[in-house]
Amino acid sequence: METLRDILDAAARGAFPPADGRTTVVAQPSERDAGVIAFTGHSVVFTDEDPRWVRGALRAAERGSDALAAAMSPRFLTALLDRTGRLTDTVDVLLVGAPLPGTPGIPLRALDDPAHPRVRSSRRRRDAVRVWTADGGLLVLGRGVAGRLEVAVEVAEEHRHRGLGRALATAARQLAGEPVWAQVAAGNARSMRAFQASGYRPVGSEALLRPGQRKMPVCPSE
Repeated sequence: METLRDILDAAARGAFPPADGRTTVVAQPSERDAGVIAFTGHSVVFTDEDPRWVRGALRAAERGSDALAAAMSPRFLTALLDRTGRLTDTVDVLLVGAPLPGTPGIPLRALDDPAHPRVRSSRRRRDAVRVWTADGGLLVLGRGVAGRLEVAVEVAEEHRHRGLGRALATAARQLAGEPVWAQVAAGNARSMRAFQASGYRPVGSEALLRPGQRKMPVCPSE
């Protein structure tokens, strides 16, 4: 049976699910990670909920709206959040960058400070987190959804507009040795430009659902 990691690995190679307007439902890769990824003309829902419930909720979301957008519609995402008792922050653009040879062009210093806010945040969402600092910036690599390698960068306000974000995103590709994934909020145009200028390409959108308080026993759409 195809797993979410199989789908992600194929997408990193440029092989995407067919643009057939359908939705694939796969199991969660971990207790921490559930959600939805929308590729061109095809969506993937990764959850441990009954696939029959998922498809019923999708049919309900399709009524009066674009069927191709149903899996990312507020109606379906709200139903999934209510059903699972999970939380979400935003819908991100999902990008991937192939590994690069060579060494980073900026000096990086390893940071092992569990009290640092970015380290704490990353360790809640990822495993095997590694953090580096640069003058005015921070680079994070860790194992996120389905074990994929994810990057996050942070640039201090006074160091912006100097290419540091692009340099950090590029450094991640040089440190990785495998495809590197980035999640960027759709409205964060500055970050989007930095990642694209560093060779990352958009592959879809993602709504990641993190554990919340409780799980609903029933859903009105059933």
